[in-house]
Amino acid sequence: MEDKHLKFSFDILIFPLLFVVVMWFVYFIEITFGYDFSGFGIYPRSLKGLRGIFFSPFIHSSLKHLYNNTLPFLILSIALFYFYRKINIKVFLLGWFLSGILTWLIGRTSYHIGASGIIYFLVSFILFKGLIAKNFRLIALSLVVVFIYGSMFWYIFPIAEERISWEGHLSGFITGVILAFSFKKNVLKAKKYIWEKDDYNEDNDPFLKHFDENGNFISTSEMEEKETKKD
Repeated sequence: MEDKHLKFSFDILIFPLLFVVVMWFVYFIEITFGYDFSGFGIYPRSLKGLRGIFFSPFIHSSLKHLYNNTLPFLILSIALFYFYRKINIKVFLLGWFLSGILTWLIGRTSYHIGASGIIYFLVSFILFKGLIAKNFRLIALSLVVVFIYGSMFWYIFPIAEERISWEGHLSGFITGVILAFSFKKNVLKAKKYIWEKDDYNEDNDPFLKHFDENGNFISTSEMEEKETKKD
Protein backbone atom coordinates (compact mmCIF):
# COMPACT_ATOMS: atom_id res chain seq x y z
CA MET A 1 0.00 0.00 0.00
CA GLU A 2 1.12 3.52 -0.71
CA ASP A 3 0.98 6.62 1.49
CA LYS A 4 -2.27 7.72 -0.13
CA HIS A 5 -3.99 4.80 1.58
CA LEU A 6 -3.09 6.34 4.95
CA LYS A 7 -5.13 9.48 4.40
CA PHE A 8 -7.52 10.07 7.27
CA SER A 9 -11.14 9.21 6.72
CA PHE A 10 -14.02 9.49 9.19
CA ASP A 11 -15.10 6.01 8.07
CA ILE A 12 -12.47 4.48 10.32
CA LEU A 13 -14.19 5.98 13.38
CA ILE A 14 -17.64 4.50 12.79
CA PHE A 15 -17.10 0.95 14.04
CA PRO A 16 -14.98 1.80 17.13
CA LEU A 17 -17.37 4.57 18.20
CA LEU A 18 -20.44 2.42 17.61
CA PHE A 19 -18.92 -0.38 19.68
CA VAL A 20 -18.23 2.00 22.57
CA VAL A 21 -21.73 3.50 22.36
CA VAL A 22 -23.21 0.00 22.74
CA MET A 23 -20.93 -0.66 25.75
CA TRP A 24 -22.14 2.48 27.50
CA PHE A 25 -25.76 1.92 26.51
CA VAL A 26 -25.75 -1.58 28.01
CA TYR A 27 -24.33 -0.23 31.27
CA PHE A 28 -26.90 2.59 31.24
CA ILE A 29 -29.71 0.03 30.92
CA GLU A 30 -28.27 -1.95 33.84
CA ILE A 31 -28.05 0.94 36.30
CA THR A 32 -31.28 2.59 35.18
CA PHE A 33 -33.54 -0.46 35.34
CA GLY A 34 -31.62 -2.53 37.88
CA TYR A 35 -30.58 -5.31 35.52
CA ASP A 36 -27.50 -7.47 35.93
CA PHE A 37 -26.23 -8.79 32.61
CA SER A 38 -23.18 -10.56 34.03
CA GLY A 39 -24.97 -13.87 33.41
CA PHE A 40 -24.46 -13.19 29.70
CA GLY A 41 -20.70 -13.27 30.16
CA ILE A 42 -18.39 -16.12 29.16
CA TYR A 43 -18.85 -19.07 31.48
CA PRO A 44 -16.04 -21.55 30.64
CA ARG A 45 -16.82 -25.01 29.35
CA SER A 46 -20.56 -24.47 29.59
CA LEU A 47 -22.76 -24.62 26.52
CA LYS A 48 -24.78 -21.69 27.81
CA GLY A 49 -21.57 -19.82 28.53
CA LEU A 50 -20.71 -19.73 24.83
CA ARG A 51 -23.10 -16.84 24.30
CA GLY A 52 -20.72 -14.72 26.34
CA ILE A 53 -18.27 -14.78 23.44
CA PHE A 54 -20.57 -12.34 21.67
CA PHE A 55 -22.08 -10.46 24.63
CA SER A 56 -19.32 -10.21 27.24
CA PRO A 57 -17.37 -7.29 25.64
CA PHE A 58 -20.42 -5.07 26.17
CA ILE A 59 -20.93 -5.98 29.85
CA HIS A 60 -19.00 -4.30 32.68
CA SER A 61 -19.15 -4.71 36.43
CA SER A 62 -18.83 -1.04 37.35
CA LEU A 63 -18.45 2.46 35.96
CA LYS A 64 -14.72 2.30 36.70
CA HIS A 65 -14.44 -0.99 34.81
CA LEU A 66 -16.25 0.49 31.83
CA TYR A 67 -14.27 3.74 31.90
CA ASN A 68 -10.92 1.92 32.15
CA ASN A 69 -11.79 -0.12 29.05
CA THR A 70 -13.27 2.67 26.95
CA LEU A 71 -10.22 4.82 26.20
CA PRO A 72 -7.77 1.97 25.44
CA PHE A 73 -10.38 0.32 23.26
CA LEU A 74 -11.00 3.51 21.29
CA ILE A 75 -7.32 4.31 20.77
CA LEU A 76 -6.31 0.79 19.78
CA SER A 77 -9.31 0.00 17.57
CA ILE A 78 -8.95 3.31 15.70
CA ALA A 79 -5.24 2.52 15.21
CA LEU A 80 -6.20 -0.90 13.81
CA PHE A 81 -8.81 0.57 11.47
CA TYR A 82 -6.47 3.34 10.29
CA PHE A 83 -3.23 1.43 9.67
CA TYR A 84 -4.77 -1.90 8.62
CA ARG A 85 -7.80 -0.69 6.71
CA LYS A 86 -7.65 -3.51 4.14
CA ILE A 87 -8.05 -6.19 6.82
CA ASN A 88 -9.37 -4.31 9.86
CA ILE A 89 -12.88 -5.78 10.05
CA LYS A 90 -11.65 -9.32 9.45
CA VAL A 91 -8.90 -9.01 12.06
CA PHE A 92 -11.21 -7.42 14.62
CA LEU A 93 -13.98 -9.99 14.28
CA LEU A 94 -11.55 -12.91 14.34
CA GLY A 95 -9.80 -11.43 17.37
CA TRP A 96 -13.10 -10.96 19.16
CA PHE A 97 -14.26 -14.52 18.43
CA LEU A 98 -10.97 -16.38 18.99
CA SER A 99 -10.10 -14.59 22.23
CA GLY A 100 -13.59 -15.42 23.50
CA ILE A 101 -13.28 -19.08 22.53
CA LEU A 102 -9.90 -19.37 24.23
CA THR A 103 -11.25 -17.73 27.39
CA TRP A 104 -14.13 -20.22 27.34
CA LEU A 105 -11.61 -23.06 27.14
CA ILE A 106 -9.06 -22.01 29.78
CA GLY A 107 -11.00 -19.69 32.10
CA ARG A 108 -11.99 -20.31 35.70
CA THR A 109 -15.56 -21.39 36.36
CA SER A 110 -16.87 -17.88 36.75
CA TYR A 111 -18.46 -15.29 34.50
CA HIS A 112 -15.87 -13.39 32.46
CA ILE A 113 -17.09 -9.97 31.29
CA GLY A 114 -15.68 -6.79 29.78
CA ALA A 115 -13.86 -5.68 26.66
CA SER A 116 -10.38 -6.23 28.09
CA GLY A 117 -9.88 -9.45 26.13
CA ILE A 118 -10.34 -7.52 22.90
CA ILE A 119 -8.06 -4.76 24.18
CA TYR A 120 -5.28 -7.25 24.87
CA PHE A 121 -5.78 -8.77 21.43
CA LEU A 122 -5.45 -5.30 19.85
CA VAL A 123 -2.30 -4.50 21.85
CA SER A 124 -0.73 -7.81 20.92
CA PHE A 125 -1.67 -7.68 17.24
CA ILE A 126 -0.51 -4.09 16.71
CA LEU A 127 2.75 -4.72 18.56
CA PHE A 128 3.80 -7.91 16.79
CA LYS A 129 2.38 -7.11 13.35
CA GLY A 130 4.34 -3.86 13.30
CA LEU A 131 7.59 -5.64 14.13
CA ILE A 132 6.95 -8.40 11.59
CA ALA A 133 5.98 -6.02 8.77
CA LYS A 134 9.21 -3.99 9.25
CA ASN A 135 7.44 -0.86 8.04
CA PHE A 136 8.73 2.19 9.90
CA ARG A 137 5.21 3.56 10.49
CA LEU A 138 3.99 0.27 11.94
CA ILE A 139 7.14 -0.13 14.02
CA ALA A 140 6.63 3.38 15.40
CA LEU A 141 3.04 2.43 16.24
CA SER A 142 4.29 -0.71 17.99
CA LEU A 143 6.70 1.33 20.10
CA VAL A 144 3.95 3.77 21.05
CA VAL A 145 1.75 0.84 22.13
CA VAL A 146 4.56 -0.58 24.27
CA PHE A 147 5.23 2.84 25.82
CA ILE A 148 1.58 3.49 26.70
CA TYR A 149 0.30 0.00 27.47
CA GLY A 150 3.44 -1.97 28.35
CA SER A 151 2.43 -2.29 32.00
CA MET A 152 -0.70 -4.19 30.94
CA PHE A 153 1.34 -7.30 30.20
CA TRP A 154 1.59 -8.10 33.91
CA TYR A 155 -2.12 -8.83 33.89
CA ILE A 156 -1.86 -11.82 31.57
CA PHE A 157 -0.48 -13.86 34.48
CA PRO A 158 -2.29 -15.45 37.46
CA ILE A 159 -0.62 -12.91 39.79
CA ALA A 160 -3.38 -10.45 38.86
CA GLU A 161 -6.15 -9.74 41.36
CA GLU A 162 -8.63 -12.58 41.72
CA ARG A 163 -11.52 -10.52 40.37
CA ILE A 164 -9.55 -9.74 37.20
CA SER A 165 -9.90 -12.21 34.35
CA TRP A 166 -6.24 -12.82 33.58
CA GLU A 167 -7.40 -15.74 31.43
CA GLY A 168 -9.31 -13.30 29.21
CA HIS A 169 -6.25 -11.07 28.99
CA LEU A 170 -3.99 -14.00 28.16
CA SER A 171 -6.47 -15.28 25.57
CA GLY A 172 -6.56 -11.89 23.89
CA PHE A 173 -2.77 -11.63 23.91
CA ILE A 174 -2.29 -15.08 22.38
CA THR A 175 -4.96 -14.36 19.76
CA GLY A 176 -3.20 -11.15 18.75
CA VAL A 177 0.11 -12.96 18.28
CA ILE A 178 -1.52 -15.67 16.15
CA LEU A 179 -3.29 -13.15 13.91
CA ALA A 180 -0.17 -11.01 13.60
CA PHE A 181 1.68 -13.96 12.06
CA SER A 182 -1.34 -15.15 10.06
CA PHE A 183 -2.08 -11.96 8.09
CA LYS A 184 0.73 -11.35 5.63
CA LYS A 185 -1.07 -9.55 2.81
CA ASN A 186 -2.68 -6.11 2.57
CA VAL A 187 -0.44 -4.48 5.17
CA LEU A 188 2.04 -1.65 4.76
CA LYS A 189 5.18 -3.01 3.15
CA ALA A 190 8.69 -2.48 4.45
CA LYS A 191 10.50 0.32 2.64
CA LYS A 192 12.85 -1.07 0.01
CA TYR A 193 16.04 0.94 -0.35
CA ILE A 194 17.71 1.41 -3.72
CA TRP A 195 20.50 -1.10 -2.99
CA GLU A 196 17.93 -3.79 -2.15
CA LYS A 197 16.24 -3.65 -5.54
CA ASP A 198 16.90 -6.36 -8.13
CA ASP A 199 18.01 -3.91 -10.83
CA TYR A 200 20.42 -2.09 -8.53
CA ASN A 201 23.69 -1.01 -10.13
CA GLU A 202 26.21 0.68 -7.85
CA ASP A 203 27.70 2.58 -10.79
CA ASN A 204 24.45 4.52 -11.03
CA ASP A 205 24.07 5.06 -7.31
CA PRO A 206 24.05 8.86 -6.76
CA PHE A 207 25.43 8.45 -3.24
CA LEU A 208 28.36 6.20 -4.19
CA LYS A 209 29.33 8.58 -6.98
CA HIS A 210 30.52 10.96 -4.27
CA PHE A 211 33.40 8.58 -3.45
CA ASP A 212 36.39 7.55 -5.56
CA GLU A 213 37.92 4.07 -5.78
CA ASN A 214 39.95 4.79 -2.61
CA GLY A 215 36.92 5.85 -0.62
CA ASN A 216 37.73 9.56 -0.70
CA PHE A 217 34.81 11.95 -0.72
CA ILE A 218 34.14 13.89 -3.94
CA SER A 219 32.15 17.09 -3.66
CA THR A 220 29.37 17.94 -6.07
CA SER A 221 31.46 20.69 -7.65
CA GLU A 222 34.37 18.28 -8.23
CA MET A 223 32.02 15.77 -9.81
CA GLU A 224 30.61 18.41 -12.13
CA GLU A 225 34.12 19.51 -13.04
CA LYS A 226 35.07 15.93 -13.95
CA GLU A 227 31.96 15.54 -16.04
CA THR A 228 32.75 18.78 -17.85
CA LYS A 229 36.26 17.61 -18.66
CA LYS A 230 34.90 14.33 -20.05
CA ASP A 231 32.64 16.27 -22.40
